[in-house]
Amino acid sequence: MSTVSVRGLVRHYQQGDVTVKALDGVDLDIGKGEFTTLMGPSGSGKTTLLNQIGGLDQPDAGTISIGGVEISKLSSGQLADVRLRKLGFVFQSYNLVPVLSAYENAEFVLLLQGMPAKERRERVMQTLKDVGLEGMEHRRPGELSGGQQQRVAVARAIAGRPALVLADEPTANLDSHTSESLIELMKQLNQEHGITFLFSTHDPMVMDAAHRVIHMRDGTIEEDERK
Repeated sequence: MSTVSVRGLVRHYQQGDVTVKALDGVDLDIGKGEFTTLMGPSGSGKTTLLNQIGGLDQPDAGTISIGGVEISKLSSGQLADVRLRKLGFVFQSYNLVPVLSAYENAEFVLLLQGMPAKERRERVMQTLKDVGLEGMEHRRPGELSGGQQQRVAVARAIAGRPALVLADEPTANLDSHTSESLIELMKQLNQEHGITFLFSTHDPMVMDAAHRVIHMRDGTIEEDERK
C-alpha cells in the first residue's frame, strides 16, 4: 500500500479574469520509506500539491489517500485527526511557538495525541537527541540559531511517529553548511526509522539527496525521475 495516493487532483484559482491551474489532473503515488522531492519553477504547483496532501487545502476534483484513508471525503474534525496522527510538517519559516522551549515545541503533538507523561518525556528526549539538540531542550526559539530552530521543527514533525513528513522548502532560510547538516539528519531519520519524506524545494542539495525527483510545471508532473 502506498503512503500517499493521489488521483486526478485538480485545484484552480481565479485571479481576476484569469483561471490559474495550480494542479491540473495530478496522479501520484509515494511508497513507504521514500525520500522524494518535488521541484519546479515558482507557480509550478509543488507547494499547492503539498498543501493538498497535508489536508491544508481542498481540491476542486480528484482524491487523496494517506495510508489508505481517503482524506478528501473527511469532515474537518476527522481531517484534523489524520494530520495529528499520520502527518508531520516542516515549514521554511520553522513555525515554532516562540514562548515554548525546544522540549515543549517537540512535545506539543504528543500532548494533543494524549500520550502519558512518562512515555511522552522519553519520546521527546530521545527525539531531541536524534536531531542533535541534546542539552538544548530548555532553550526557546529566540535562543537558538536558524539551523537549530529547524531541527526543533523536525523533532516536532517526527515525535508523533507520522507515516509521512511534508517539508516545504525546509532549507530556504539556512546557509549551505546548515542545510547540508539538516539534509543528512533527515536522510538518517529516513533510513533508520523508515519515515517517508516528501519535500518541495529549489535546493540542489535536497535534490541530490533524494531517491526520487518529481519535476512539476504548470500544475502537472512533467517528469518522475528515480535514482
